[in-house]
Amino acid sequence: MLRFLLANLRWLAAGFLLTFASTCGQTWFISLSATAIKQEYGLSDSRWGGLYTLATLASAAVMFWQGSVVDRVSPRTVAGLTAGLFALAAAGMAGGQSIWLLGLSLFLLRFCGQGMFGHIAMTTVGRWFVAQRGRAVAITNLGYPASEILLAAPAVLMINLMGWRQLWAGTAGILLLAVMPLLVWLLAASRTPQMQTASHEQPGLDGRHWQRRDAVRHWLLPALLPTLLTPGFMGTVLFFQQTNIASTKHWSLVAMAPGFSCFAMAGVLASFAAGWVVDRLGGARLLPVLLVPIGIGMAAIGMATHIATWYVALAMMGVTMGMASALWGAFLPTLYGTRHLGAIRSLSTTIMVFSTALGPGLTGLLIDQGIDVPTQCLGLAVWCFAISAGSLLIKRRLSRELALTAQDHQP
Repeated sequence: MLRFLLANLRWLAAGFLLTFASTCGQTWFISLSATAIKQEYGLSDSRWGGLYTLATLASAAVMFWQGSVVDRVSPRTVAGLTAGLFALAAAGMAGGQSIWLLGLSLFLLRFCGQGMFGHIAMTTVGRWFVAQRGRAVAITNLGYPASEILLAAPAVLMINLMGWRQLWAGTAGILLLAVMPLLVWLLAASRTPQMQTASHEQPGLDGRHWQRRDAVRHWLLPALLPTLLTPGFMGTVLFFQQTNIASTKHWSLVAMAPGFSCFAMAGVLASFAAGWVVDRLGGARLLPVLLVPIGIGMAAIGMATHIATWYVALAMMGVTMGMASALWGAFLPTLYGTRHLGAIRSLSTTIMVFSTALGPGLTGLLIDQGIDVPTQCLGLAVWCFAISAGSLLIKRRLSRELALTAQDHQP
């Protein structure tokens, strides 16, 4: 591992920085300012949730439209421009005075942070590494939990001492003056995977380089759709609706806070374990078990009476999130090849972003109908277990197709 890190430090650092900095567009970071934003702009919970949902859906649409840009333009250029746009969005949060500018800033935060930064990281790492792709993806994904662990407390402290607008002003400055130039420098040199042809391209199923329209028509992507949608949907629900869980269970938010450290640490361990499995045994083996941990976590929240159950539930959710990040980052190039990987990944990222947009609005409607989040979690647990059972059939068929592809293209 140490040799691998030292030999590939530049490229791994670029991927880590992209996922780490993406936190400024993630739900958990934006929600730290939610109470102050609602008060300053006079927004009700439903109007704030609706604005957030619209901004996220718009970012998903643009992600689908423009995500393939990483197939045509160098990662250095795309990352630099995205970082500049990201900084502009944070500046809009800091200085905006209208609902329209707030909505535009939220859209850009979601597009750049939750969408493009992670998309650039996973696409480039997927192309740069072959034999150790799972390991490289796991290291790149460390940026997500690292940001959650390192940035949450300073962000809250800054809001309490200086105000939410100052938090976003500082965020804009860091993105513009530190993140953007560092990304441009790190991505100045590309990497050629070892033991690969001069074209630097790896084909996928059937020895083809799949285009996005072909993947949509193939049986696999529609079959994987529920599995792709579920982790982002459920993770956003728990983060966005934690106050409802707290009030229903009579827990304090302060007492619930350590659960997010459990989430982050479990995600790190699961990501490395999943990367090892993908590199050595293949990603298909993870499909039937991917949603089992988060299903257990959802069931635990639904039945919980003690705060310790919340910590276990978030750890279980972290296991699924870590596994999912490693699986899709390393497995999609194997399935669809690397030539059009940006377009393929933009589709999967769009699906993920779309699922996170659905969570707050849908669960909010159910809350208004008298169905609290813990009760909803029981239904979500049943969904997870049902999808896991169906994934056994997907794994069986996919394993056959991967084996046939390997046989047909042996030297």
